[in-house]
Amino acid sequence: MTAPGSAPVFAPGGIAVRRDVAHGRVWSAMPYTVLADNGDVLTLTARPGTESLAPASWTVAAHAGDDALRLDCVHDLASGRWELDYWTWRDTVVLSRFTAGVPFSVHRFLTPDGRPLRWYVNFERPYRRTAIGIDTLDLFLDLVITPDLSSYSWKDEDEYAQARRLGVVDEATHRQLDRARELALAQLRDRTGPFAPDPDAWTLPPEGPLPTLPATALSTPAGKWNEGGSVDC
Repeated sequence: MTAPGSAPVFAPGGIAVRRDVAHGRVWSAMPYTVLADNGDVLTLTARPGTESLAPASWTVAAHAGDDALRLDCVHDLASGRWELDYWTWRDTVVLSRFTAGVPFSVHRFLTPDGRPLRWYVNFERPYRRTAIGIDTLDLFLDLVITPDLSSYSWKDEDEYAQARRLGVVDEATHRQLDRARELALAQLRDRTGPFAPDPDAWTLPPEGPLPTLPATALSTPAGKWNEGGSVDC
């Protein structure tokens, strides 16, 4: 149960919506099924067929398979002008872990029958809880890790550089994300945090009904942070 005025804790099996929010507007919204939530660490899952909302420029790039078009998304975000389009999650099951105060989330991608494909670290603003889920803002930079955690590569550094040039990522945020990079790599090297041996935490859950976006996905008040300032680390 959630006390009046306190941040909600979400029950296993329920729905939590992860939104990207910028300029006071929703940049993306995707519903997930809750696996576990202790008020600090929130673990979610999504399956192929889950309907979400994403920037129209991103969906165009995704349908075209053209990574160069993804730079248009950065321009849209910087300008504060964009349209949303529907996007259907496809091909993979994702298990996602969000930790309070940490400027990245960790995801494990699997085939629908449970074969591990990759780990993925998404650098973003630390989440803020809302009545329907969590709000954050993707900061474009990603770390892709092999299923056995033996090697990694950086992804979307061109988009991140563009975000810096356009002021989406300011200097203070850039410095703190440098520290976040070091933290993620240290956890990977030492097998701590989300990379600690814990089979139960990253096991494919039983298949259930697909989560859906609530009618309030766009109108629920945003979680609060200093949008132009630094992120926690």
